Amino acid sequence: MADGYALAMQAALLAALKADVDLTALVGARVYGRNVPDTAVRPYVWINNIVVRDVRSDCGQAATVTFGVESVSRSESAPDVEASRCAEAVNAALDKSPLSVSGFDLVQIHRITETSGDASDGKSFEVVSAYSALLDG
Repeated sequence: MADGYALAMQAALLAALKADVDLTALVGARVYGRNVPDTAVRPYVWINNIVVRDVRSDCGQAATVTFGVESVSRSESAPDVEASRCAEAVNAALDKSPLSVSGFDLVQIHRITETSGDASDGKSFEVVSAYSALLDG
């Protein structure tokens, strides 16, 4: 059985982000799916909150997939700058590289909003970028 929209999208996102040289120059191999290790060194980015909304029509089935990518820093000098640079690298990677989503055609992907601020641990700074993608199944 093929993966559904959420798993296929997560796999495509991880592959694209891990392959992007500009992002890996900032975070190395620290690109995570849902499971960020407790010992993760900052900066890192991770994918969170994938939400699938079915779109049905007479022509077939598609889905809008929304998701977040968090960029997290704990830099001593400027964690906001480091996290923001990571977020912009993520956006450039997703914008410039057409994702290959196994089993689906990616119609479009775009950033819909971005928020930033102190992380819940009280020591890190994070930028959360929300995206929307349309997948045709």
